Amino acid sequence: MSEVTYDGRVAVITGAGGGLGKTYALELARRGASIVVNDLGGSADGTGGGSSMADQTVKEIIEAGGKAVANYDSVATPDGGEAIIQTALDEFGRVDVVINNAGILRDKTFVKLEPEHLDAVIDVHLKGAFFVTQPAFRSMKENGYGRILLTASGAGVFGNFGQTNYGAAKMGLVGLMNVLAVEGAKYNIKVNTIAPIAKTRLTENLLGPMAEHLDPHHVTPLVTFLCSEACDLSHELFDVGGGRYARIFIGMGKGWVSPKDTVASAEDIQNNLDAIRDQSDYVVPDSIAGEMQAAAEALKSRS
Repeated sequence: MSEVTYDGRVAVITGAGGGLGKTYALELARRGASIVVNDLGGSADGTGGGSSMADQTVKEIIEAGGKAVANYDSVATPDGGEAIIQTALDEFGRVDVVINNAGILRDKTFVKLEPEHLDAVIDVHLKGAFFVTQPAFRSMKENGYGRILLTASGAGVFGNFGQTNYGAAKMGLVGLMNVLAVEGAKYNIKVNTIAPIAKTRLTENLLGPMAEHLDPHHVTPLVTFLCSEACDLSHELFDVGGGRYARIFIGMGKGWVSPKDTVASAEDIQNNLDAIRDQSDYVVPDSIAGEMQAAAEALKSRS
């Protein structure tokens, strides 16, 4: 196996002033990438701002012999996203990698969640990834190369109490990945998603005793591989934390097909629920085309 390197590559990493983003920035820089360290410098709930966090990451990269520049724009606006990518183009002439890592928390139970708590989280996580990735995607298409990483969460994929806003935003990122992977395929743009479990300033009070086992550095090797030229994978979602790495996938069961020339009743659904819910014979469609193909094959079996 050859060494995973980033020589000549330019990576934009949002939320890279601390936590997971900082570990990614330091490691990719160590492997030869030029880094745009984006961080608004706000608090865990997204309020406030400052330059010190991004500046510190840049300082550490440069002191280690790497190349980096800071950017303090918010990911949550179209102008901010454009400015972040423009920083890469102005400073380094290209953008090869985008790691959408910036995030905030505004946790509340569903009945107590105010609209502003929903808006703030959607703006940073879902819209933020969209606004940063779109201008980068344009540049990547022109260059015929790109690696994009989105950051989801088990709160969205599996659910977590008190995080309806966060979970909805994070699962939205899985949908964004699904489409970008399809659109980017012919341009050698690989798009993947991780659902990390790690002790950061956003999560350290939520993880309990498990926190001591969830050093952010355990996530970095997977990110480093997925964002590299060595990675041919695309359209995949991974669970990662504490040294464990596992694929998460959305599969579609074989299902049950109603008899030919009939429309199923609610009672038919009730009577065939076990077959509808059966997981033993599933496929993992690579796009909506795969879903339609599976449906067409199933309909052929109608008697």
